[in-house]
Parts: sequence; C-alpha cells; structure tokens
Amino acid sequence: MTDPLHITVLRGGPSAEREVSLRSGAAVAKALRSLGHKVDEVDPIPGDLRIPAGTQAVFLALHGTYGEDGTVQSELEELGLPYTGCGVRASLYAFDKILTKRRCLKAGVPTARFERFIDASAPWPGGWEPPVVLKPVRQGSSVGLRFVDRIEDFPRALAESLGHGGEVLMEERILGRETTVGILDGSPLPIVEVRPKAGSYDYANKYTPGCTEYFCPADFDASITRMIQGAAMSAFEAIGGRDYARVDVMVRPDGSPVVLEVNTLPGMTETSLLPKAAAAAGISFTDLCERMLRLALARRSRTG
Repeated sequence: MTDPLHITVLRGGPSAEREVSLRSGAAVAKALRSLGHKVDEVDPIPGDLRIPAGTQAVFLALHGTYGEDGTVQSELEELGLPYTGCGVRASLYAFDKILTKRRCLKAGVPTARFERFIDASAPWPGGWEPPVVLKPVRQGSSVGLRFVDRIEDFPRALAESLGHGGEVLMEERILGRETTVGILDGSPLPIVEVRPKAGSYDYANKYTPGCTEYFCPADFDASITRMIQGAAMSAFEAIGGRDYARVDVMVRPDGSPVVLEVNTLPGMTETSLLPKAAAAAGISFTDLCERMLRLALARRSRTG
C-alpha cells in the first residue's frame, strides 16, 4: 500500500462470537496501523451503524449474526463504502447452512446428507442411523453444535441446539479427517488439518489454547489435496463468494472430500486458521490484511 488510508475496522457486534470478533478486530487494527494507515475501531450497533467521517474503506472483523449474514454488508452498500469480504447475497447464502447445502447440491459439490428441524418435540427421523451432528442453521460454525451417537440422546440435543436460533440442521456425521481450506483472491491456500486432542472440534476446543493441534500444509498426497481444494473452491463459487473465505471440508478414509460449510468472515487473530494457511503460503499476517483491504479498494476503483 503506497499511501496511508483512513480505515474503519468493525469488530465486536451482537453475536455469540463477539469475544472472538473483538480479538480478530484488535489483531487486524494493529496490522493495518503497522502499515501506516489511520485506523478507527468501531463496535457496531445494528440499526445504528456509525462510520467515522473520512473513512475510505471498512475492514470487517465481525463474526456471526449481523456481521456475516449480509446485514452489515447491506448497510455499508447503502453508505457507498467499500468493505472487505463477500457481498450481501453470498454472505446470506453462506451464513444459512441449509441455503449453502442447496447451493452446493445444485452445483454438484459433495456435501453431507441433511434434515431440517424447527420443533423440539420432533421424533427421530425414519431412514437415519447415528452418528449425526446437530447445528443451528444460522450461527457460527461451532455455536450450538451437538453430536448425537445414540437415538435416545436426540431429544435433549435437539432442544439445546434449537436454543441457538429456532432452526436446526441435522447432518450425517462424516467420520474422517477434518480440514479447512482458506481461499484468497480466487485461489486456494494450503490445507489446514484440525485434530482436537480430545472429543470433537467444538467451540471449547476451537478457542481454548492447547486443546487442538493444527497441521499445515496437511499431509495428503497431491491428488487428494487437489480434490479437497477443488471441492472448497466449488462451494465458494456456488455461494457467489468473492475475495476470501474459509471452507470446512471433511475427508473420508478413501480421500473423498465432503464440504460442511463456508465461512465468509473467518477468524483473523494471528493464530486463526485462515492466517495459518496464509503463513504456509508465505503470506504474513500483515500482508494478508493488506491484500484483503486491496481487494475491497479495487472494487471502489472499478465503481468510482
């Protein structure tokens, strides 16, 4: 970046992932200031978004509801301000796990079998066998996540998961290796494999230091690597993504990938998964933030 700019970083917000977002925003703001930019940090209030005068671009370090579901993107569009990450429609598609599934199925992207639930008293569905995963349809990837290994545990798990939004996705639990693929400016980054030391990659294991091991680049042969990255890119394109995202992909024992979901505003602390993948590609955290900002500014140049 040649000239210093006035950037506003949006972080915090109203979602269940507020604390993580605050950490993402602080890391991004520090990186942008190190490049010489003037940076304001704003904790937005939905319906009353106030961006400091003179802001030239907005860096979105929000996660979850309001930040990732297309709402803040729509507000920034109305203000005519360029912002980082996916646009309104892609954000809406990606944040709704069922819409993501439908877009993937339409595009031929491999994804896990699923059912939708809105009633806590719903019975176990016919034609299914455990294990399954329950996820709120519109929450961050680990919020309200429940694993069901026995049918008798289903009612309680469903009620708990419904408590995070009123609509739940039940998904076949894919047994295999858990990976995530960062995407930056139209290209996949090296694959990160996630291995919790105990249990599953739930919210606690994701955000508690030392609970999970990460391997990047993941140890797959070249052909499997291409398949995983290809599935991630196809899912990103299916939701109409732009600039960057992170796609979670399970890998079956035979090496076949199964896309779980697309995260349009992934964590941006220096130890988050997308920055890990970028580092493996030789891109420092500061350079990653700068690239994300440049992509947003390029849109301003094209429309301005």
